[in-house]
Amino acid sequence: MTKRVLIVGGNTGIGAALNEQLLAEGAETILISRNQGGVDVLEDEPNFPVIEGGIDALVYCPGSINLKPFRGLKLSDFHHDMEVNYFGAIKTIKNYLPNLKEAKDASVVLFSTVAVQKGMPFHSSIAGAKGALEGLTRALAAELAPGIRVNCVAPSLTDTPLAEKLLRNEKQREGAEQRHPLKAIGAPIDIAYMASFLISDKARWMSGQIIGVDGGMSSLSS
Repeated sequence: MTKRVLIVGGNTGIGAALNEQLLAEGAETILISRNQGGVDVLEDEPNFPVIEGGIDALVYCPGSINLKPFRGLKLSDFHHDMEVNYFGAIKTIKNYLPNLKEAKDASVVLFSTVAVQKGMPFHSSIAGAKGALEGLTRALAAELAPGIRVNCVAPSLTDTPLAEKLLRNEKQREGAEQRHPLKAIGAPIDIAYMASFLISDKARWMSGQIIGVDGGMSSLSS
């Protein structure tokens, strides 16, 4: 059966890679993007596009990388990271929950970060926001079962436009690669493959899971 998948943030990075992967698999995709005149997840009452009928999966990709010493972070930084990563996901899921409920065996995929489970300096704002998202993943998975599965992918540094400031030159890139046990940084398709799997019927017995796709960063010594 052809799956109908809503991707929020599907025009770049992991979202774009996922869109290409799903289309290659024969899925129907619906894209919402802030960068192409789409919904702004920071609005108090976002003007979400109306989608008629059921959707088999919702994937929420928007995120932020705000790495600063704790003493240098303002409260507005914490608010911003929570809005983009946590409240944006909540608003999106609440809006399209009726569409998900129309489908049979629907699923939601969210994105966290390896920094939630592995303490890293300068990550207090983003790790806090993504930690809230991991809690939401488990709570919603319990509440929405058995009709809707909810899972979360937790990547390490991935070569996306969002991370370009951290990978501006070969020295930075090599340093980032060496920090990972697999001596490489992630590509968007590496993360997209996992999201595509979680959407598929092959993952029909998985819900409430936080899955690391992180070059071994979360569980191996480099």
